[in-house]
Amino acid sequence: MPLAAFLPDKPVDQVFAEMPLTVEGATAWVEANWSQVLVVLVWIGVALAAAVLFYVVLAFTRDRLVKILKGGEGERPAWRLILATIVAQTWRLSFVVLAAALAAAILGLSSDWWRAIVGATLIVQIGLWLGTFLRELVAQYAEQRSTDRSALANAMTVVRILINVGVWSVVALVLLANLGIDITALVAGLGIGGIAIGLAAQTIFSDLFASLSIILDRPFVRGDFIIFGDHMGTIERIGIKTTRIRSLSGEQIVISNGNLLQATIRNYQLLRERRVVFAIGVVYRTPVDQVAEIPKIIRTAIENTPKTRFDRSHFKDFGDSSLNFETVYYVLDPDYGVFMDTQHAINLAVMREFEARGIDFAFPTRTVVLENAVQTAGVTTTPA
Repeated sequence: MPLAAFLPDKPVDQVFAEMPLTVEGATAWVEANWSQVLVVLVWIGVALAAAVLFYVVLAFTRDRLVKILKGGEGERPAWRLILATIVAQTWRLSFVVLAAALAAAILGLSSDWWRAIVGATLIVQIGLWLGTFLRELVAQYAEQRSTDRSALANAMTVVRILINVGVWSVVALVLLANLGIDITALVAGLGIGGIAIGLAAQTIFSDLFASLSIILDRPFVRGDFIIFGDHMGTIERIGIKTTRIRSLSGEQIVISNGNLLQATIRNYQLLRERRVVFAIGVVYRTPVDQVAEIPKIIRTAIENTPKTRFDRSHFKDFGDSSLNFETVYYVLDPDYGVFMDTQHAINLAVMREFEARGIDFAFPTRTVVLENAVQTAGVTTTPA
């Protein structure tokens, strides 16, 4: 039997369009066209079988691909994790729609309606993929840059909201345009509304993006000791709008993230060593030989103190009431208490050596020199 005998003469929807709507008429029509109806029913079964098989293949391929991307030993690259998450977000409804479209194509149904459905489904699916990609990309970058998980979680919540709003706004506009609706006025209205909202919430958005900048750029993290303006303290919490800092005197300083980033921040937590510059002065009556020995005395005192590295010590200049020396050294520990203990030990060592050698420290003095002027006054007598 030729293959043409198994093909319907008309598309399925046109075949059944000729069938009367009454029971008697429908029965009579089926009896008169039973061969064509049988062929159509066979093709409907073939189309359904093909659709089911297509759905199973798509679902299996998706699950297998996710497993391959997430599998493997050791640490997996970030791109594989992102791609696995994107593939996992493939909608099962998309598979159903594609399978139904395949069945419709096999049966030769009118393409207008199912093409519109497939188009709308693909637009939504692309929106899912794009939103997942952006969220995972930002999350992977933030996790690599941030050590404060609580601050990261707060920021990522806001980021996800912003990404979802942006992506699904675009998806909604594309769907409306795909349905033949003119979206020009809608886009203009959304633009004006967005500008109004942006101006009204300018400060909030400024602090929000400043929070993201702090978390991603990490000028400081929780636990760092910083100085900004007239304030100093330890970072306790980085929030979406404000950062909380515990000052040395015990009170909590709350400052908006935008204002904090506008200030010059000195982060002492990143110190590896401290550079120390200190000056001393001795009296002018100190002999030249002893003046020449003072840098050596200071160097010895520094080198004999643990966790230090000597840099230089020089007779710097002649002061108003002293001979001034400048010394530079490094404390090889960032802790402020260690620095103060080191400077304390060096000061005592220098004082002991100066006392042993009879060298006197200078202090502000003023010497007034009085010169006695002797004058002989002549008296002229004029005779009367």
